[in-house]
Amino acid sequence: MPELDQLEMRTRVDEILNRRTAVGLAVGVVRNGSLEFFRGHGVADIGSNTPVTEDTVFRVGSITKTFTAIAVMQLWEEGLVDLDAPANDYLHAYPLVPARAGFRPATVRHLLTHTAGVGEVLHPSGVVRPLFGETVKVGRPVPSLREYYREGLRIQVEPGTTFRYTDHGFATLGQIVEDVSGQPLDRYLREHIFEPLGMADTDIVRSEPAQSRLATGYNLRSGGVKAVTDYEVVTAGAASAYSTPRDMARYIAALLGGGANQHGSVLKPTTLATMFAAHYQPDPRIPGLGLAFFRGNADGHPVIEHQGIVPGFNSQISVAPDDGVGVMAFTNGASDAMLWMPAELGSLLNHLLGVPDEVIRADVPKRPEIWGEICGWYYLPGRLTDVRARSMLGAGAEVFVRHGELVLRFLSPIPALYKGFPLHPDDDKDPYAFRIDLAEFGPVTLRVVFSREPGAGTTAVHLDVMPLSLQKQPAATNPRRWLTGALAVATTAIAIRRHRAIRRQHRMA
Repeated sequence: MPELDQLEMRTRVDEILNRRTAVGLAVGVVRNGSLEFFRGHGVADIGSNTPVTEDTVFRVGSITKTFTAIAVMQLWEEGLVDLDAPANDYLHAYPLVPARAGFRPATVRHLLTHTAGVGEVLHPSGVVRPLFGETVKVGRPVPSLREYYREGLRIQVEPGTTFRYTDHGFATLGQIVEDVSGQPLDRYLREHIFEPLGMADTDIVRSEPAQSRLATGYNLRSGGVKAVTDYEVVTAGAASAYSTPRDMARYIAALLGGGANQHGSVLKPTTLATMFAAHYQPDPRIPGLGLAFFRGNADGHPVIEHQGIVPGFNSQISVAPDDGVGVMAFTNGASDAMLWMPAELGSLLNHLLGVPDEVIRADVPKRPEIWGEICGWYYLPGRLTDVRARSMLGAGAEVFVRHGELVLRFLSPIPALYKGFPLHPDDDKDPYAFRIDLAEFGPVTLRVVFSREPGAGTTAVHLDVMPLSLQKQPAATNPRRWLTGALAVATTAIAIRRHRAIRRQHRMA
């Protein structure tokens, strides 16, 4: 590979920082087994004016899930875990408890693909608490998962039928690692993943050396920047890891190197390839999910990635295994980073791969003769406490024609999502494949495909994000109609009361 143009890369990162706001941001490029480019911007801590460097410790949030998944696959390589066996076969601390008799058992593979039927929020109050109630303030005791889940973790829907992103499933995988290996999860990860890969500053518990270099997490508010109250994460196997850009570069090098880097090995190449393969696809036209890793495609180049979001911190790793290149980014306080970081980092990876960013195609004809079949409202099945999905999709989505365009609108309280997005044809051989433009969130588009069943027509819409699927419902059940009707009734009632009040005033006069 030709050497990276350091000045060009720095310019590209500075352009991101011109478009986006971040207290501190670290961006790196990994090729040829090493960190070939690094750009640290801003400060790790405002009070001490400590700059962001390769050795700044960040919380990497849900990237922790990939560490836990590798631990599970190590046990699988040893023949100690069967991915398709019931997870309860390996759990000793607490059971997975089905909400309804007759549910099939939730397997280890279900947990690794977020399809075990576990909800995102343990208790409804978690909806309004930091990290959905999975944190405790520093200095307070962190409960064990046995204490946290008490009589067991509830399986809310039939395993294998629904994708729902959840920390609790991967916390449970961490418990399986403990129960099968006989070691605490933090020690197992140190001895079997972090130390072999030379990741000396990575852990899921806070060490004294890491504490001295730990970035402060911030929120950007109307009154300025405010530090996040320090916390520990209960769901350790899902979201508690601390790491540095230097260590994460070594991790990415191992992901690109078939499970090994210059320091050591943690998996066989075939095992890592299995993790990268598709294990859940709501539709064959959507890349779907591997074992813990999300899958993407950059103009024919397979991409494996994961994001991390915890209070005050955002992170992203994206790797192109066939091309030997990966990118990473970490921030300790940025506005809307969960939306723009994947898009900006994806664009940076596209540049390194020499492929264009995804664009809306202008060479595919529209097919209005099928629009009547597609139009309608689509519901996201599951509980209202599936926060990430509900925050994006609200009550579901509508597809309708506006000003001669086919439009997808999310029934969400977020104005940018409720206003609707034109559906642009994306495949001249498939009239049910579309793409929407999300330019306001970054250089990104979103693929949208509709599935059909013989004799039933269009039955579902699938989004290439997370990935999510919504089922078509009868028009009479559309909540927007109910809301519009309720608003109309309320408006009429107010008008009648106002008219009566005016008449009374006239009579009294």
